[in-house]
Amino acid sequence: MNTNQAAPAGTTAQTPLLRNRFFQTILMSNIMLQIGIWVRNFAILLYVTDQTNNDPIAVSLISVAEFSPIFLFAFIGGTFADRWLPKRTMIWCDFMSAASVLLVLVALVYESWAAVYFATFLSATLSQFSAPSSMKLFKRYVPQEQLQSAMGIFQTLMAVFLIAGPSVGTIVYQNFGIHVSIGIMGVASLLSALILFRLPQDQKNTQRDPGAKPTSVMAEMKEGLRYVWSSRVLRTMCITFALAGLSGGIAQTLGLFVVTERLGQPKEFLQYVLMLSGIGMLIGGAFITVISKKMSPVKMLALALGVSAIGTVGVGYSVNVPFTLSLQLIMGMIFPMVHISINTIMLKWSAPEFIGRVSGTLGPMYMGAMVLMMALAGPLKTILPLTTIYTLSGLLMLAGVLSLVPLFKQRAPEPAATSVSA
Repeated sequence: MNTNQAAPAGTTAQTPLLRNRFFQTILMSNIMLQIGIWVRNFAILLYVTDQTNNDPIAVSLISVAEFSPIFLFAFIGGTFADRWLPKRTMIWCDFMSAASVLLVLVALVYESWAAVYFATFLSATLSQFSAPSSMKLFKRYVPQEQLQSAMGIFQTLMAVFLIAGPSVGTIVYQNFGIHVSIGIMGVASLLSALILFRLPQDQKNTQRDPGAKPTSVMAEMKEGLRYVWSSRVLRTMCITFALAGLSGGIAQTLGLFVVTERLGQPKEFLQYVLMLSGIGMLIGGAFITVISKKMSPVKMLALALGVSAIGTVGVGYSVNVPFTLSLQLIMGMIFPMVHISINTIMLKWSAPEFIGRVSGTLGPMYMGAMVLMMALAGPLKTILPLTTIYTLSGLLMLAGVLSLVPLFKQRAPEPAATSVSA
């Protein structure tokens, strides 16, 4: 990408975000994918439960199939996303996801029900290549002043599907069965690929010296790690991500015990807690899209983590149902701030040619720490009171806030004249 290239007419921050052709296209593609993912996820969950008579190991393997690609392929996918043309990468990933559905349906015809894990695993793997490519295009086609607003709109969309997705997935599976449910995922991926053809044509990277020798994938991976380590902001974000992941792993795992032990409610009550969090995300996403222009992403992230720390400790100590539900609603409203600020920081402080590798480095830091704590939360529960564990979770989140304080005065690098109108 040539940093001296002048942007075509119409490339200004004053252009309404929803009139940006690139943003419209990505938004429509994401809606298709979210429909397919939620129908697939809940259909597979219910199908595996039916097939195995509620076997907890079989059910837990669904999460393994969904999250393990983040460890296995996030950094590799980010590296290749920096090497490949982003539009082509995204389209091919969607086509391959659609094609994999045919293989799964054939396997189901021959009663090989375990093939549903393959659908989840492959889709999650392909997303490790397509998501960084999407971020690269955001860097190019969305003015820096509109990045937080754009992330806010996507967060609102996620909240809508968090609320409606489980119901839609359940209705489709109960009325049409697993074959139609998996088929919907294939159709959604195919439609997403076709929508992505609306994106501007890929432009080859001209940042590199034309006379330089091509570098290997391993060399570019090392280069990406050095790039993250050399940036004070990105290096600090690795620490913040790890601390937030450790804290989140506790809440993710022990929420059921809050419902049964602290609130004295049946385990089914957990669904209402989660639903209220989703409603909070929807409200917060719409609200934060408006206020994001007035606050730096680093300060927004610190504020969100601080509120989450207080809320987490409050949930651990509360024995009052309305109070706990109120805290869950507030933390749900705050969560979009975390998502928006993290993505904005990555986009603002990363050079275009490193976005994939930055994303592939920071993502596993959070997810790895969260899964580690999820594994430790059960043993901790056997030796420590729930209140102590939730206090530990809050302190870890507070440490994440303190790690961000030195960055409050850091200013994002001035963007090169590369943002162009889509």
